[in-house]
Amino acid sequence: MPPRRIIIDTDPGQDDAVAILLALASPEEIEVLGITAVAGNVPLPLTARNARVVCELAGRRDIPVLAGCERPLGRALVTAEHVHGRTGLDGPVLPEPTMPLQDAHAVDFIVETLRAEAPGTVTLCPLGPLTNIATAFRQAPDIVDRVAGIVLMGGAYFEVGNITPAAEFNIYVDPEAADIVLRSGAPLTVMPLDVTHKALVTRPRNEAFRAIGTPVGRAVAEMTDFFERFDKAKYGSEGAPLHDPCVTAYLIRPELFSGRFVNVEVETVSELTMGMTVADWWGVTDRAPNATFMGGLDAPGFFALLTERLARL
Repeated sequence: MPPRRIIIDTDPGQDDAVAILLALASPEEIEVLGITAVAGNVPLPLTARNARVVCELAGRRDIPVLAGCERPLGRALVTAEHVHGRTGLDGPVLPEPTMPLQDAHAVDFIVETLRAEAPGTVTLCPLGPLTNIATAFRQAPDIVDRVAGIVLMGGAYFEVGNITPAAEFNIYVDPEAADIVLRSGAPLTVMPLDVTHKALVTRPRNEAFRAIGTPVGRAVAEMTDFFERFDKAKYGSEGAPLHDPCVTAYLIRPELFSGRFVNVEVETVSELTMGMTVADWWGVTDRAPNATFMGGLDAPGFFALLTERLARL
């Protein structure tokens, strides 16, 4: 079976970095056509920088990296330096990137790639706010039917919110964009907090990353050392959840995950619950299902895969 061809849309972020590294370490299953940066965890200049830092860490200067939207569709940008640090990749000391940022806009790259490739052969993998994807769909509605699928990290139902009492960060930053994507009709797989909070980097799991003994293994361990402080303090958990690598792990080992095909909608009006993802988990409405909403994870299998693949880089 040929590798799945993907575009990673991202706002790195330590966990975004790990997701990118996992994809780049898995050429049998994944071919990364490009990485598009969006404002989210930190502003766009830093997310575009960080995506190139990660590519160079993996030894993949050949991956096109493009900057996209610098703010949400209809509101001011909310960022998360309180979690990820000033640069978004605080923790390891990594060199400034020397590979170029592509001249084209990320949205144009998404549109042109989907139009150039055969229908149903390119999967979109958003790891941050959905601004770039929604903008591409609004500008070029013809591309929606060409998308093989969208596997995204965002939202929550049973785990409610991590940036407000009701909302997960990626959806909260640009709920209007999330609404466009969820209503698009493209095949959707959603990795919400309900599943990503089960991907906890415990101390033994992080030491396994460090024990790889390579620059990648050490950098991942140091990233987790840094950003786990927030989740430990907030949730009283053993470590930090690796949210975004759930997206790339699913592309490699879908059997690690379980969920339901349900209706998922986003609140875009109420300031009290802005960005809340309402998943009809129990099928109590007549709203048509539009997304596979994940809830279960084989965490030991997930971390075994992650450690094995990172050791390749």
